[in-house]
Order: sequence, then structure tokens, then C-alpha cells
Amino acid sequence: MQTGFAYTKFADRLASIAELAKSDLDLLARMPLAIRHFASHDKILHQGDRPSCCCLLLRGYVCWRDADSGSGQISSIHVAGDIPDIQLLGWPRAEADLSTLGAAVVAFVPHSFFQEAASLSPNLSRAFSLLSLADAALLRNWIINLGSRDSLTRVAHLICEIAVRLSAVGQARDYRFPSPFTQSDLAAACGISAVHANRIIQELRRRRLLLWQSKTISILDWRALVHLAEFNPDYLRLRGSKPIEFRQPLTPFAADAPAASASQ
Repeated sequence: MQTGFAYTKFADRLASIAELAKSDLDLLARMPLAIRHFASHDKILHQGDRPSCCCLLLRGYVCWRDADSGSGQISSIHVAGDIPDIQLLGWPRAEADLSTLGAAVVAFVPHSFFQEAASLSPNLSRAFSLLSLADAALLRNWIINLGSRDSLTRVAHLICEIAVRLSAVGQARDYRFPSPFTQSDLAAACGISAVHANRIIQELRRRRLLLWQSKTISILDWRALVHLAEFNPDYLRLRGSKPIEFRQPLTPFAADAPAASASQ
């Protein structure tokens, strides 16, 4: 995987929340990095770590997990193009574990690059700040999701969120995308048991809202899923975001197809 791929992913993410000039993109193209591959459920950062680099996610999904809870509660999930630990630029101490969800590829970029780029470009300085603010807004919404929505709505809302965030960086074509979850991961993200998580997946499938097969999620009825989830993407702070419409269902729904479930 080449440096140019990392640049493209990061540029796509920044462009989704801020306007950048050609000079900003030229500056990003000089980003120093080291690329590493991780297996499923590897820890990238441990609680208490004081890293000197930020993690730019290039492929796969990562999450913040509570290192102190027995359930391994997930407090956020990040997609390609995200820098899940950008807040450590201001306070360089990890307060949870940063772990992979499935195999992932991560570019490690020195903190000094972000500091220098911010000093040279007001646009990039603003974009980095917006990334951090978007993460804070994401966390607030997750608190609402866990605190005031029932379990079916929680799961539907999380799937809507992942779909929109992936779409913003060109990763959810036709609203079909690799699932970021095992059954246990979904449970940890939504504060429910793994058994209940599987029942909810079956209920969403029964309602003909999505298919979840072979580690791939296909959304069949976006508007109905959004309605069920009470989902409003404004908190994601995406530039020029528009309501998503489907011309037709993604795949025919087969009533006699085997039940889909997330992997353990």
C-alpha cells in the first residue's frame, strides 16, 4: 500500500468536512508516515499510552474500547480516512484502548506534521479542529443512543451512521459495505447482549430493511431504516450532505433465504 493511497484517504475525509485549496492538498501530499497491518481485535493503543504519532485509518474499522469494563464497551467506531486519536494532539495520553474490528491498515503520522501543517495553512488548521469537534459530536450522539433509544433503534441508528460516514469517503457504494461488527462487537457498541444483538439483526431482516450476509451489510430500504432509527446526520458535520435516496432496492428480498447473522 503506497503513500499516495494514504494521502487520498485523508484528503477525502478532510474534504468531507472542510474546504481545501490546492496548496493544502500539496502540503498533505508531503505527509510522512509508516504503514502497519493489524489483525482482527489487535490493540493499536493501550490505555495510558503517550504516542508521538496519530493513527490514520486506511482500511478496515477501529474502535475505542473501555479497558476497565468487563464487557469491553465500545464508545466509538472509526472508518477509513478517520484519525480516531486526533484529540491526543492536545492531550497525548490514551484514556481507553484503540482496537481493530477485523483486519485493518493504519498509517502512523507524527504529531509534528499536524502541528506544522496547521501553522502553515489556516484551512488545514480549521479542518483538524473540525475533525476533533466531529469526534466530540459523535461521542455525544453515542451517549444519547445508549441512554434514550431502545435496542432496535440503537442498532438501526448505528448502521445508518456507519453507512453515511462510509459514503462520505466513497466506501459505501450502493449502500453495501463490509460489516464492521462481529455479533459481540455490535453488542458492545449498543450496550446489549450478543444474543439480543442477533435477534435484532433478524428483526431488521424480517422487516426487509437490510441483509447481513457473508460479513456484508446491504441496506434494502434506506428511508424506512432512517425512520426507524430517528436518524439525522447533522451531528456528523459533513459538508453539503443531502438526504440519501434509493432508486430501487439493492437486492431482491428472498423470503426463503437463510437467516443472516453477524459472526461471533
